[in-house]
Amino acid sequence: MNIDNRIKFRHLLCFLEVARQGSLARAAVGLAISQPAVSKTLKELEEILAARLFERSKQGVTPTAAGLAFLRYAGPSVQALREGVRSLRSGEHEAGVVRLGVLSTVESSLLPEVVRRLHEQHTALVVSVVTGPSAHLLDQLRVGALDLVVGRMTDSPQIEGLTFEHLYSESMLLVVRPGHALLQVDLRDRSRLGEYPVVLPLAGTTIRRSADSLYVQCGVVMPQQRLETLSVALSRRYVQCSDAVWIAPQDAVRQDLARGELIELNIGLQEPGGSVGICSNPTAALSLAAQWCCETLRSAAAEYRSHP
Repeated sequence: MNIDNRIKFRHLLCFLEVARQGSLARAAVGLAISQPAVSKTLKELEEILAARLFERSKQGVTPTAAGLAFLRYAGPSVQALREGVRSLRSGEHEAGVVRLGVLSTVESSLLPEVVRRLHEQHTALVVSVVTGPSAHLLDQLRVGALDLVVGRMTDSPQIEGLTFEHLYSESMLLVVRPGHALLQVDLRDRSRLGEYPVVLPLAGTTIRRSADSLYVQCGVVMPQQRLETLSVALSRRYVQCSDAVWIAPQDAVRQDLARGELIELNIGLQEPGGSVGICSNPTAALSLAAQWCCETLRSAAAEYRSHP
């Protein structure tokens, strides 16, 4: 079946921006056109496709089933065209750009090592990194704004329709600063954990459920004093200058533990671990730079499995 030649590049750009923003008004700002122009362009596309792509409400717009189906192909198609134009303008000898969505589970240890190796091997490569919750990053991957998402995300509903490659399993640990009072007591009495502030991931994130499960297994009510954040830097600094207990992904504190700057609390329990891996969009061909990144991630992850 031939592609309808009435579909223009502007239709696809408008559709993707509306899907990304969830609002006609915000999409208009992003596209630097008027809101009526956005509505008109979207209506033209819906008429061409003979399908309603969005449900409108006072809160904004959400893709219909048809919209989600079209989104799987529109985003990668636009990105493929951009990649083709870029490759012609920059020259095939240049490595280009790989756009990574990175969860907090890997930004402290795995990712810096991966970027170091990539830059050792490819002198012209740009690694563009976006951090945030898995739901947001996977949405960006789906519309073609990212090449890969790396981290612990298998429990996220947004992963449906995407491809996940397991790299290694990672546990959640309880860590505190050196000299913390809990290091001097018998933690078979786990009720003591409830006496101290706790640092944990944001509610609704994949790793928050794992963090919550540790306190449930301990039979301890989560303390009222909590710092909820995905910022590894903020979590680390707060724990080092306070009596807080950090429920941390192992990768986030791997180097701190090795240097003795943080100490793991041995409570006789261990969260079973989640799968850290690479998520990609099966409808989009990976660029050469993204393929290099996948190869380097696999190599670094293999060492993690050998030396946890």
